[in-house]
Amino acid sequence: MNDRHVALISAFYDALGQADFAAMESCYHPEVSFGDPIFQEVDGRERVMRMWRLQLGVRNGLKSAYGDVTADDHSGTAHWTARYTFSRTGREVVNEIDALFRFEDGLIVRHHDDFDFRRWSKMALGRPHGLLFGWTPMWRKSIRDRAAQQLGGFQPA
Repeated sequence: MNDRHVALISAFYDALGQADFAAMESCYHPEVSFGDPIFQEVDGRERVMRMWRLQLGVRNGLKSAYGDVTADDHSGTAHWTARYTFSRTGREVVNEIDALFRFEDGLIVRHHDDFDFRRWSKMALGRPHGLLFGWTPMWRKSIRDRAAQQLGGFQPA
């Protein structure tokens, strides 16, 4: 167990819970990459932080909780829960997420979140779309393309 890396992951989630972008950014290496089932690959601290600003801007009232943080000298894991209202539909989402981290120079250089896309789509989009289409590659591509387009055009305040 590497206590310094456990503290780094905890500091990141504490900052996320407070939407403290400066503190979140301070946890990331300049060469960080982020991935999840929607924003598949985002590279570089500036773009990753733009993605978080976008996410927190469209997720009304994001509340997060985290636990099960483990880390060694090279990698770490955590489980976190994101609770928010999905802005496009007004539906409540409770997303259970498993996170993987890799460290370099005492900072997070790789952050990957994994969650059940089908479960998320049922909560975020409701019926029938989320239930019927949440598992199809075409629907996933549509959601991913929209997210990439939003990230490309997003200008933080």
